[in-house]
Amino acid sequence: MKPQPALEDITAYLAEDVGDGDLTANIIPETVQASARVVTRENMLLCGQAWFDAVFRHLNQHVVIEWAYQEGDEIAAGSVLCQLHGPARTLLTGERTALNLLQTLSATATVARRYAQAVAGTHCKVLDTRKTIPGLRLAQKYAVRCGGCVNHRIGLFDAILIKENHIIAAGSISAAIAKARELSDVLVEIEVESLAELQEALAAQPDRIMLDNFTTDDLRRAVALNHGKVELEASGNVSLDTIRGIAETGVDYISIGALTKNLNAIDLSMRIELLPIRQ
Repeated sequence: MKPQPALEDITAYLAEDVGDGDLTANIIPETVQASARVVTRENMLLCGQAWFDAVFRHLNQHVVIEWAYQEGDEIAAGSVLCQLHGPARTLLTGERTALNLLQTLSATATVARRYAQAVAGTHCKVLDTRKTIPGLRLAQKYAVRCGGCVNHRIGLFDAILIKENHIIAAGSISAAIAKARELSDVLVEIEVESLAELQEALAAQPDRIMLDNFTTDDLRRAVALNHGKVELEASGNVSLDTIRGIAETGVDYISIGALTKNLNAIDLSMRIELLPIRQ
């Protein structure tokens, strides 16, 4: 089932582009009807239909959108994704906002699919991070799932991730984990930067340990030291070239900020055709 973007989000997305009104679209008579086609200029995984639809639905309930593909479909360059029918002014006003959302979420899902495919056949899962575009956290998290990867915590409120500065402020790895256990029953994860820190963390029994910038040899040693006691997550300097080797060390998760932050938006184009005026 497709998620439905919040009305206040769509309102905000349109407000930053339309403001008090689309001055350019007003040169078109209000009665003019049009159709439009959205075409992709590159291979992609389709994601974000609900956001695209919501933009035009918010502007005018009479816009009709006919999708040629389903959410999550892999689509070849040159394909027509959908056709729209409705008032020309509405199609012109909503074009940029709708395409921005569709090209960004499709890019996120397309990248996620590549990483998911790279670890296929291992037991390792690919996680996203909080390195998302402001205002698009939940949308990008959905796109990651659409591409076949897995969400890490949504924000600071639904899991505890103790990093280097938290450890310094708390006094030690063990003290930080103990305090986290006192405060909440959510997942408790801690970041370590060496095998020595890993051993200290294992003794304190968190739910998951993030192995930050470990070499593949040290990742294998970490898996051996762990003996399956807690979940292990590799993080740092992960690319499509290196992820398979990391997954094969036996870690449970690999977290990758690039899923949501190092994006090249999918190249989409929308072309409008005026419909004949009925007599």
